[in-house]
Amino acid sequence: MNPVRSPLASELFAQWQRARGGRLEPAARPFSRGWEELLEKAGLVSATERADAERDARALEAGAWVELKPVAYRPHLINRISIPLAAEAKWGEAFGFVPPSDEEARQIREFPWEPALSFVRDARLNVSFAELLLLNGFLKRGGRDLVPIKERSLEIFGDEKRLDALVASALFRDGRLDAKRDFRCESIGVPLAWKRGPSPAATQPLIVIENAATWHSYCRWNTDRFSAVVYGDGNRFFDGIRYLPDLFNELGGPRRILYFGDLDPQGLRIPQEASTRARSLGLPPVEPHLWSYRQLLKLGHAQPWEGDPAPPTLCDWLADCAEPARQLFATRQRLAQEHVGWEFLQGAQETD
Repeated sequence: MNPVRSPLASELFAQWQRARGGRLEPAARPFSRGWEELLEKAGLVSATERADAERDARALEAGAWVELKPVAYRPHLINRISIPLAAEAKWGEAFGFVPPSDEEARQIREFPWEPALSFVRDARLNVSFAELLLLNGFLKRGGRDLVPIKERSLEIFGDEKRLDALVASALFRDGRLDAKRDFRCESIGVPLAWKRGPSPAATQPLIVIENAATWHSYCRWNTDRFSAVVYGDGNRFFDGIRYLPDLFNELGGPRRILYFGDLDPQGLRIPQEASTRARSLGLPPVEPHLWSYRQLLKLGHAQPWEGDPAPPTLCDWLADCAEPARQLFATRQRLAQEHVGWEFLQGAQETD
């Protein structure tokens, strides 16, 4: 498979680049990351995203792009993923990062770069002289409105994805280039998908659902409970929350933001980090839909949690569900929100 098309592979390559300091030179040991850590950093936390990531990882392994280490005594689960030393060169080639030729290196050292790019004379980067010239040309023109990063990338490179890849490289390490400051662009996040509630629910809170299957079931269940059912799309909700003011305008004004997601550490980090972002934007905080979490704790059959342990305070957001959640996490287990599915909901009466 082509790793450039995989969100998992793109994050793995970006982390590898940062760890290598932007150099594609032979290393002593293969680059390796914990599976759960990589999924979290890539924002692949919903059930669908995790399944797609595992499929991509297996395909990459079959093509000798990566090596996978299984969880002890659970060979069907992935514990770590690594890039073999022999595959590093083809990773760099696939993502367009190859060492400059001797002539390019000389040109990079001698060219009169704009101040923001002057560090490239002494840095050992795997970016061509031609691409650096395109970046320099934009810096020289300067003075632009803030736009989505893909629009700026298309303007500079004729390729809407190239700047995303460069932003993850050593070119944009702390103290070097900054996308917003130097190139007047930003990642805008995926817009929120949502379904308006029926007329009797027009003044009710809205609810954000982490995963697609549960979102579909809650839309069917919503006779008079929520003014809107919003698809959070896992970790993308943190960036997508910037679109809530538009949604409020459609609904006729602000209202409470309720949330229901998986009961695992990452499933609790998503709404709490989104709530901090919401407050910074002048929006209401994100609150747990406690009835849903209570049902999940009653109905669910726990699955193993292979990620990092949760700090005890992470569960405080859940109010009266906090202690049962802490006990669940203490046993290294999780509950998927899909347990609160349509067959249960159609006979349920919501009483908080």
